[in-house]
Amino acid sequence: MIKLGAVYVLAGLMFAGFAAFSALDRSNRKRWGNAAFWALVALSFLAGDRLGDLGNGVLVLGLALLAGLGQLGRSQPATTSPAERAALSERFGNRLFLPALMLPLVVALGILLLKPVELGGVPLMDPKQATLISLALAVIVGLSLALALLRQPLTSPLQEGRRLADTVGWAALLPQFLAALGAVFALAGVGDQIGHLVTTWLPVDTRLAAVAVYCFGMAAFTMLMGNAFAAFPVLTGGVAIPILVGHFGGNPAVIASIGMLSGFCGTLMTPLAANFNLVPPALLEIPDRYAVIKAQIPTALPMLILNTVLMYVLAFR
Repeated sequence: MIKLGAVYVLAGLMFAGFAAFSALDRSNRKRWGNAAFWALVALSFLAGDRLGDLGNGVLVLGLALLAGLGQLGRSQPATTSPAERAALSERFGNRLFLPALMLPLVVALGILLLKPVELGGVPLMDPKQATLISLALAVIVGLSLALALLRQPLTSPLQEGRRLADTVGWAALLPQFLAALGAVFALAGVGDQIGHLVTTWLPVDTRLAAVAVYCFGMAAFTMLMGNAFAAFPVLTGGVAIPILVGHFGGNPAVIASIGMLSGFCGTLMTPLAANFNLVPPALLEIPDRYAVIKAQIPTALPMLILNTVLMYVLAFR
């Protein structure tokens, strides 16, 4: 049976490739910092389950030290020039989209066709992780098609991936860190304390007020933590489940889905979501580093109000 561990191994090998190429990149004066950073990330994917809590904690501290001490630098691996890319674009035209289109196609085929397959009474892939396993398979298929179509060196995916990862830097790991932080907060009982504060100080005695507190609370807590996945277990455990579901009898599926969407509204408005809101202006060399956030606020606020209305209407039908 193909399990999620295979996907972790694939990701770990990719980051190990980033580390190896970083160490060999003499043009980057911070190559050893980059190599150490991506090597630690690779180690977490390849052997994180064997390191234990202490080992993983030391690993995360190592990542934080490397990033905090400014040991990461942008690499400039040898790649195609803008003129060469323009020529390739004219040559291949819309065929350039074929590798990207393989992703949803292979994922759909994996879920619909491969997920039910059994070998000797054992499922071919873990049914609970079929989507992620199919996505990893889709990446391999799309990458293979791109290499065959463009006839690039076999090392080009790792070099281009390293260039992009070095450009984004430590912010590439923010979603994982913040999601883990949300789980830590939930285990520490932060959700219970949030629920206690909400019921003590905020007017949740009516259904509309409770819905508004949850939706706007998800957005606000996401802005504080930088990621909706970190806010979700805290606010859902402290407000949605005991009040909206337990007290008012709301539909858990509707409440959870719209609550997460409300959190994403907060993601649009926070600089802590650096990989979404601060990295793009840096890559595009936009003078105003908060330009993306300012452009998204007029969309995020009306969406947040609409989410509140939709939850109030749909969750209690």
